[in-house]
Amino acid sequence: MPNSTAVTKTTTVRLPIESRPDELLRSSYDWAVAHTTQIIFASIVAGVVVALLLGAKWAGGWLMTRYASSNHWRRIIGGALAKIRLWFIVAVAAQLVSLFAHAPDDVAKVVYFVFVIATTLQAAVFAREIILGLIEYRAAATDHSGLQSAIGIIRLLVTIVLFAVAIVLILGNLGVNVTGLIAGLGVGGIAIGLAAQGIFADLFAALAILFDRPFRKGDSIKVDTLSGTVEDIGLKSTRIRAITGEQVIVANKQLLEKEIHNLARLSKRRTVVMLGVTYETPVDLLERLPQIMREIVEGCDDTKLVRCGLMKFGDSSLDFELQYDVHSEDYDIVFARRHVVHIAILKRFAELGIAFAYPVQVGYTAAPDGRFVNPCP
Repeated sequence: MPNSTAVTKTTTVRLPIESRPDELLRSSYDWAVAHTTQIIFASIVAGVVVALLLGAKWAGGWLMTRYASSNHWRRIIGGALAKIRLWFIVAVAAQLVSLFAHAPDDVAKVVYFVFVIATTLQAAVFAREIILGLIEYRAAATDHSGLQSAIGIIRLLVTIVLFAVAIVLILGNLGVNVTGLIAGLGVGGIAIGLAAQGIFADLFAALAILFDRPFRKGDSIKVDTLSGTVEDIGLKSTRIRAITGEQVIVANKQLLEKEIHNLARLSKRRTVVMLGVTYETPVDLLERLPQIMREIVEGCDDTKLVRCGLMKFGDSSLDFELQYDVHSEDYDIVFARRHVVHIAILKRFAELGIAFAYPVQVGYTAAPDGRFVNPCP
């Protein structure tokens, strides 16, 4: 019986990089010896980039100090640049050396792994600082004290959303199947949104007021039958001091769904008055009436005639329409000017003998043949 030799097959299992540090170090050493010139050149390039990043970080700190007393856009950019992290700078430098010096695959994979994580997290930090800076800038510019007190909540929400997106992007770039994670986050977000949809609706409405600026604190506005002055714009509601004295609290979402008249942004306010004079007024006075109105209106401060003319023949009066503007945003001034104009009209009409008409009924007595008969001879 022939001798049989047992052949044993040896299978080499290639372990992940994390479990082969000795091989990683050996390959790195061999690469460093073989590519010394490339490594030196790549290190110079990386050093220049590191210097630029450190310079940008210093410039950001200087801008924040220079504009510390205001939420200027330079301060927003400075705040973002000042958040450049050292681990990001190190990761960028390592990636540049790896690319220019043609690092071994194992080293390049590790460096790229760290670079992806660092870059994504740094981008999230940049986005967070810019978004929050814009919100704070708008809140300060429009005196939204309620939103300023709620910046902490907004900061937390923005941070959670941005870093959740960053983690998903990191895992996706590293080859991890994130479909299930995205689905889970989507379902969780929908559940939270449905549970707190009223709060989030008012929050987003507050942000819409913040960025769109339909009104600001101190403006006089009119919404439906409500007229008053905006006292405070909060995270959930806006407080309006009605002209009747009471404070009315309106939810931000409900407020934006209505038509808002911002009376504070008027450069002038128009007044329309109907003047009814008697039919007995002489025709020459009627012809001069528009010019008389111009003299009266423009003789008062901050007022200008728009138009005046005979509109219609009424049952007991000749109806003239008078339109004039008061050039002021302050309603108290407008009210006072209107009073002066109307008193001046009364005085001038009295001087000219022009009588205001009022509803009257006149009875005429006629003979059987139709001739007018005076009942009181």
